[in-house]
Amino acid sequence: MSQSQPPIVSARHVSKIFRRDNFEVKALHDVSLDIPAGEFLALMGPSGSGKTTLLNMIAAIDRPTSGELTVMGERILELSDRQAARWRNEKIGYVFQTFNLIPVLTAAENVELPLLLTRLSKRERREHVAIALRLVGLADRMEHLPKQLSGGQEQRVAIARALVTDPAIILADEPTGDLDSQSATEVLEILARLNREHGKTIIMVTHDPHAASYARTTLHLEKGELLPAAAAAKP
Repeated sequence: MSQSQPPIVSARHVSKIFRRDNFEVKALHDVSLDIPAGEFLALMGPSGSGKTTLLNMIAAIDRPTSGELTVMGERILELSDRQAARWRNEKIGYVFQTFNLIPVLTAAENVELPLLLTRLSKRERREHVAIALRLVGLADRMEHLPKQLSGGQEQRVAIARALVTDPAIILADEPTGDLDSQSATEVLEILARLNREHGKTIIMVTHDPHAASYARTTLHLEKGELLPAAAAAKP
């Protein structure tokens, strides 16, 4: 990335407080960071440290309580719910720990779901789906249901679904948390290749140092606060 190119994600003094009845939970406190385009970032920290909260705010699933968050030039707080949903579908690919595939749909149909909100024709949608599944090595599993796939294959379908709209950013929340070590390595290698060969910005939440080793940069969150001294960029 050139020095003049703005960061793809910019957070300034971002805090998030969840309120329930008379209780307040500070999920994030005064977080500031810049993420350059083309980065592969691992967010690490114990359970409850605010990792997923930050990921969800980058996706405009949630909004900061205070501070400023800009993602690909969009100020997240200024988006309406409808604008946020459309923007997220076009610009963000999200990979969940538990795959979130619909059991009665084939791999191809699951991957196609984000495209149903676009103006693409059925033929164009099928072409995009085929490309996405080929990128994750599942061109021969298009008509399989999730129950006919291994856990690693299901997660690769989920990655294809995140890819199919050609988003600039892929967010992955513990993408290897439910996988055996071999499947986890396959998924991590796919994410690394998408970053390296296709220029996708990857932001991955993980508690696993092995998974984090695939990232170029690791940042640590603890009790909702970013620990800048723990940031470890790789050459």
